[in-house]
Amino acid sequence: MNRTLAYIHPEASVAPDVVVEPFAVIHADVQIGEGTWIGSNAVIMDGARIGRNCQIFPGAVISAPPQDLKYKGEPSTVTVGDNTIIRECVTLNRGTALDKNTTQIGQNCLLMAYVHVAHDCIIGDNVIIANSVQLAGHIEVQDYVFIGGTSAVHQFVKIGIHAMVSGGSLVRKDVPPFIKAAREPLSYCGINTIGLRRRGFSNEKINEIQEIYRHIYLKGLNNADALDLIESEMLPSPERDEVLQFIRSSERGIMRGSLE
Repeated sequence: MNRTLAYIHPEASVAPDVVVEPFAVIHADVQIGEGTWIGSNAVIMDGARIGRNCQIFPGAVISAPPQDLKYKGEPSTVTVGDNTIIRECVTLNRGTALDKNTTQIGQNCLLMAYVHVAHDCIIGDNVIIANSVQLAGHIEVQDYVFIGGTSAVHQFVKIGIHAMVSGGSLVRKDVPPFIKAAREPLSYCGINTIGLRRRGFSNEKINEIQEIYRHIYLKGLNNADALDLIESEMLPSPERDEVLQFIRSSERGIMRGSLE
């Protein structure tokens, strides 16, 4: 275990085999699991809960206080799941008592350099967030999402499972599951076919998802009519029900279609 010239508060809970490189700083209310590596000049602040076999690269700041004027110093956390990679200069802000009181990063994620995740965000498993993406507060990013570099996501937005967001996007509305989102303003650009095939979806299942989104985006129907038609004409399936539930529960509304 390399901890030469690092500062580790004596109250921090750091597994014996964690490697802490020189000039890293670990505060008191911190937990770090087995096999994790903390790079030089990383700062792990109070409230950090870091899992096993993670990599925290130089300059990252984990569990900094929220950039929210309503935050009054109450205890809160940032949770980083097992096998997640946090690259250079990523900033993760902990949660607030007015919402979830935590910010969560799932397992097997990759957050590339200069990503910012604000307070009370929930990031699922197997998510890739490319360089310089900025997530405002209270955002939900579900499993297997990819967000392209330099994108900015508005607070309270939800991005559905297996969705792909193009680089440089301004995400102001919810992005439904399984699709590609691009253009300005952000619009439906078809199904995330390549990503779905990589994750084992069959051609039949991909065709089913395509048919769902033809009803929503390509037939000129409003959302309520499209969802009712999908429910009446298409057999129940996990994918169909995921899309129906996501859109019906959307509070900000979903992004526009390609023909609008």
